[in-house]
Amino acid sequence: MDDHEMLQDKPHRTVVRVGDTVRRPLQPWSSSVHELLRYLEGIGYPHSPRFLGIDADGREVVSFIDGESGGAGWAKVVDERGLKSMARLLRQYHDAVRGFRPAAVDGWAGRTAPQADDELICHGDFGPWNLVWHGPRPVAALDWDYAWPAKPIHDIAYALEYVAPFRDDETCVRWLSFPEPPNRRRRLELFAEAYGLESTTGLVDEVIAQQEAVWKRARRLADQGCQPQADWQSTGFLDKTAARINWTRTNRQLFEPAPGG
Repeated sequence: MDDHEMLQDKPHRTVVRVGDTVRRPLQPWSSSVHELLRYLEGIGYPHSPRFLGIDADGREVVSFIDGESGGAGWAKVVDERGLKSMARLLRQYHDAVRGFRPAAVDGWAGRTAPQADDELICHGDFGPWNLVWHGPRPVAALDWDYAWPAKPIHDIAYALEYVAPFRDDETCVRWLSFPEPPNRRRRLELFAEAYGLESTTGLVDEVIAQQEAVWKRARRLADQGCQPQADWQSTGFLDKTAARINWTRTNRQLFEPAPGG
């Protein structure tokens, strides 16, 4: 393996592997994320990168975790083994972080209010592309930039949006690696059971709530000039995100038990 590798080369976001480290641009709230990563390292949590400092170019340095990630993650969760393993990994993280009460002097992405008693620090972007996979099993979560205080259900609902998924049939087959339109209700139930939820009642409303929360966060960050959110706003991507929320509202029957069922 070469000593240097470009992992992501996008405007305003260049991510490079250098040896066994990853160099990433800092965000205004990065010190809060670093506090979280230090906490996870301190308790021996094995499924997150280690924060190693700031390099001479002003980039954060974290440990490199070998495996498949990015676009490869979509196919991993089509397999029900990967779907359930992802849910279990999320539960392991939530259990690990329940006792964490950070100083978070720089706040979090799109959130300045202090952490409430019934909140923990959610990953905030727990999608299959942000996991490192060994076969059908995720071994670590990456890209903690959007960690923020929220109830655990926020991470659950965020993940479900992408793995149930809350997308139309064409998107599922053309872009998300499904060989045919998925049984969304079954997949939602499998994820919830693997995470440890006792019921799926209210989960669709929770997905809608997190979709709206993430959309509002993106708009706040865009208004502050943060990237890539500012580009999302100028190119109409945030309007498409709003349309997805409407799709969820219109098609909620695909995810909920049939009346009398």
